[in-house]
This record gives sequence, structure tokens and C-alpha cells, in this order.
Amino acid sequence: MTASLARPPARILLDCDPGHDDAMAIVYAARRLDLVGITTVFGNTPLAHTTRNALAVCELIGLTVPVAAGMAGPLLGTPASAAHIHGRTGLDGAVLPEPRRAPHGQHAVAFLIEQARAAPGELTLVAVGPLTNVAVALRTEPRLAGWLREIVLMGGSTDVGNITPQAEFNIHCDPEAAAAVFASGAPVRMVGLNVTRQAGIGPAHVERLAASGGPVGRAFAGLLGFYLERTRAVYGRDTAAMHDPCALLALTEPDLLHWHDTPVHVELASPALRGMTACDLRGLSAQGRGLPGLSGPAVRVAVGIDGAMAVDRVVAELLACDR
Repeated sequence: MTASLARPPARILLDCDPGHDDAMAIVYAARRLDLVGITTVFGNTPLAHTTRNALAVCELIGLTVPVAAGMAGPLLGTPASAAHIHGRTGLDGAVLPEPRRAPHGQHAVAFLIEQARAAPGELTLVAVGPLTNVAVALRTEPRLAGWLREIVLMGGSTDVGNITPQAEFNIHCDPEAAAAVFASGAPVRMVGLNVTRQAGIGPAHVERLAASGGPVGRAFAGLLGFYLERTRAVYGRDTAAMHDPCALLALTEPDLLHWHDTPVHVELASPALRGMTACDLRGLSAQGRGLPGLSGPAVRVAVGIDGAMAVDRVVAELLACDR
């Protein structure tokens, strides 16, 4: 598939753990950006499922970029799961085509490093799952932080969490990996739960997709209908957050998001707060900057989004697949 932008699209690698919102992100990235490959990681469901799911979404839309499987668990501890939201397979709600190709022969970490090395300063890494692949790649090849144009991640929150009261799922899955990425020195943008929850998928979006009459629209109507029902059951919310595509919108629709620069501290020590992303949003004046704060490289943290427009833009690309 080719991008539909007048200006040259960003060259990206998508690191993901499909997941319903990851599936949306794959389609959006394929249509709007120069997607050079997909890497998979454990997270919403085990690695075998996330890799198959990525290949199945590619099959659905006719996308042939490499899909490389990566890390099956975090740097410390055991893998988590989001089956309570995404179902047993990670993409419950629709029967997707059986993939006709196998995963790429390289491990995701090696593939990521190779893609960045091939064109230093050009590749944007969009990471929308646990950050284990990214942290291992940075540890394996210390020059990687300087080769990447930037890392745009969906994860963390400036306020409440979803997997615990303070921690967002992707960061909580591997806090040590997240801490390593934020401290790496690579340019980082964080699109967290505080904004992605404002981009809500509702019944009207599901109905639009179902009415499309095409295979992609019907598949995503089933997927997002399931995702919406599980979100209602677990969190009591009337809309399902379109988390992962929001990280891509930071590249394609930058005016939809608003940002604040701050170091990000990932809490590792406190069991109750583990995985929390502490951000300094105090907006201190010059006179107040001597107050205690956070240390580390500045991260561009998303603090606002036009959520309704964000969802409309992504749903439009899903519908366009059937035209």
C-alpha cells in the first residue's frame, strides 16, 4: 500500500503488540506513512499471538512489509496480559484472514538496529507496546539512540493509569525497559493515556465501519465492537480509547496534539506505584525553576488532543481501504 500524502511521509518502523488499537495503527501507518517494517513484542497477548495478529492484519489489507517477532517477556519478571480487554487471541471480535507468510527471519531487535543503521537520522521508531524490544536494541547497539530520528511512543500517563491506579499498561509491562528508553538520550515523544482516553471510539464509529460493505470495514466493525463492549464491562466507559493510532497522528496530524517538555521518571522502587510515569507539568516560571524537580533528558509529552477529530481521521483511513 502507498501513502496518500502530498508531502513525503515519515519513514517509520512500528513496534507493537496487536491488540485492537494496534491493528488500527498498522492500517493507518500503512496508508499514511512510509512503513518499512513491523516488529512485535509481548503485551496485550503472548508474542506468538501478537506476531500472528500483525501478519493477519497485513493479510487483510494486502500489506507486505516485513513482520519481525521480538521479545516474549520483560527484562524482569513475567509477561502481563490484557485478555480482559482484547480477548484470548488479542484480536477477538472478528475472523481475520489466515496469514500466508511467515515472520521475518531476523529477530525484531536485529531488524530494528539494521533499519536504523541503514539510514541514520531518517527512521522514526513508533513504539505502541511494552518497550522491551527498544530497550534491548539500545543496550545491544549503543549508537542506536543517535541513529534514530526520534522515538514516538504510546505509553504512560500524566495522571491516572489503567492497569493500576497510577500506571498505564505498556509501561507497567516492563518499567525497567521504559526507564532505559526515557534515559537513552534519543529524542522521545510520549503520547500517554491522559490524551488517548480523549480519543474515544463509540457505537457510531462501529456502525460506520459495518455499513461500509467491504472486508476491512466489516472486520474492524467486529473488532472494535468487541473492544468497546469489553471497555464498557471493565471500566464502565461509553467509548473505547483509540490509544495506539494517536502516536502516529503525532507525525501525520501534529496540530491535533499539544505538548509539554519535561523529564519523565518511571517509578521502579515502590510496589504500589511501579510503572507510574511522573511528569513535571507545573509550568514553573524562571523564579520557580530552583524548586525540586525531575532529572533526565527532556521528553516531549502530549498534554492535549482533539479526540473527536483524531478518531475520525483514523476511521476514514480504515474505510478507505475498501474503496
